[in-house]
Amino acid sequence: MKKIITDAHAPNPMGSYNQATVIDGLIFTAGQVPIDPDTGKMVEGDFKSKVNQVFKNLSAILERAGSDLSQAVKFTVFVTDMANYQSVNEVFNEWLDESTAPARSLVSVKQLPGNADIEIECIALC
Repeated sequence: MKKIITDAHAPNPMGSYNQATVIDGLIFTAGQVPIDPDTGKMVEGDFKSKVNQVFKNLSAILERAGSDLSQAVKFTVFVTDMANYQSVNEVFNEWLDESTAPARSLVSVKQLPGNADIEIECIALC
């Protein structure tokens, strides 16, 4: 059975979708952009600050679903500038143990919702 996940510590969706869906022991998150859920606005500052906010949002959603980032099996990362690739790697290494890091794809795109410069979605175990 499919279960919908919503958490106040992550931003409200910008459209007709949910923060995450759980089915058959897997959590599928919607793509998260660097919105501060307390203000509803994109975070300001350097790129790493934005990536950290995305991880905070993902972490809140996974915790609401009864999981955490250590249970992630796949991340898909979208960036608007490949020059930020190294910064993405550095923040991933701060949040995840390199020895058990999940699979990951990183794709450069022209534009993201709300003019964000990064979006990350996650698949994790419950």
